[in-house]
Amino acid sequence: MKYTQHTLDKIERVIEEGGYLIRYERGTFQSGYCILQSKKVVVLNKFFQTEGRINTLIDLLPQLDINIDALTHESQKLYEELITIEVEH
Repeated sequence: MKYTQHTLDKIERVIEEGGYLIRYERGTFQSGYCILQSKKVVVLNKFFQTEGRINTLIDLLPQLDINIDALTHESQKLYEELITIEVEH
């Protein structure tokens, strides 16, 4: 997987289509992110570079309650790829 802004945009789109809002903020994050489950908001450390943002979002995917049927076909394919990558880690 390439660590580009385009790749980050595609991953963000999957999460947003799944009903989550992604925000980049500064703060004291133990792991670089936090999830506000009741509001479906993912907050990432805004000081992460593109590669860190991509890796963090991939790590988060299994924890998010995303209905795959709500995703576009393109996003479904990417979601399944990303989940496979996460399982292999």
